[in-house]
Amino acid sequence: MKDLNEKPVLDIPDFCEAHGISRALLHKMWRNGTGPRIMKIGRRTLISTEAAADWRKGLEEKQTNKRGAK
Repeated sequence: MKDLNEKPVLDIPDFCEAHGISRALLHKMWRNGTGPRIMKIGRRTLISTEAAADWRKGLEEKQTNKRGAK
């Protein structure tokens, strides 16, 4: 995984590479309401490192809750 502290924001290709997911999966997650928060600057779509960290934490919590419910 890339060092996310190198940049304060990631573009879509960098985010996908850093998290080992495809662009198609990222877009699917946004459609389902489970993707990371974004910001638009001009025509660019960016994801802050804070939003990426919050997204990862949310995924971890969701997984922990699923395991606890079994």
